[in-house]
Amino acid sequence: MSAKRAYRTLLVVVALLLSLVAVANATPPGIPSATTARSELASLTVRADGSMTGYSRDLFPHWHLVSGTCDTRETVLKRDGTNVVTSSSCAATAGRWYSPYDGATWTAASDVDIDHVVPLAAAWRTGASSWTTSKREQFANDLSSPQLIAVTDNVNQAKGDKTPDVWKPPLTSYWCTYARMWIASKYKWALTVNSSEKSALSSMLDRC
Repeated sequence: MSAKRAYRTLLVVVALLLSLVAVANATPPGIPSATTARSELASLTVRADGSMTGYSRDLFPHWHLVSGTCDTRETVLKRDGTNVVTSSSCAATAGRWYSPYDGATWTAASDVDIDHVVPLAAAWRTGASSWTTSKREQFANDLSSPQLIAVTDNVNQAKGDKTPDVWKPPLTSYWCTYARMWIASKYKWALTVNSSEKSALSSMLDRC
């Protein structure tokens, strides 16, 4: 192999590796350290969950416009994906998405859901039922904390509105990060935790 051909091959390999790293590192903003997460968890009010009376996803308006024609879902798809191509209406038409919950990689946006790390119904049971609709909309579209993440659609659907004492990401290697994200969101929005949930989160932080 000539030196020029070998150099070109090396460039291709490096580009591929960088692409894979970018996918693996796609992550929401504001994830606290384990130490900070433990401190935040300790400060959360422990209380039994409230009822689901009156709950509706419509009380958490999403997805709202973020910029131009791009809504929150499309914004997260672009943030968490690699080489994402969008149409004139901001719909993702190509790209790669790595789901840290299960380790799967997808090339079709239709295979990816935007997970509310703290599910809307879980938020309702732990404080959001008393919020205004405007505040619930801010929560449901929160891009400044680790509350939204692109993951495999059927994994997100299996999670539903379950809390960490009932459901955890299939990849145990992600439990530390998931707990830190969950705690950060509950802390930011002053939501309560129940005792089983707090115990599960503490155990997950032990993996950090």
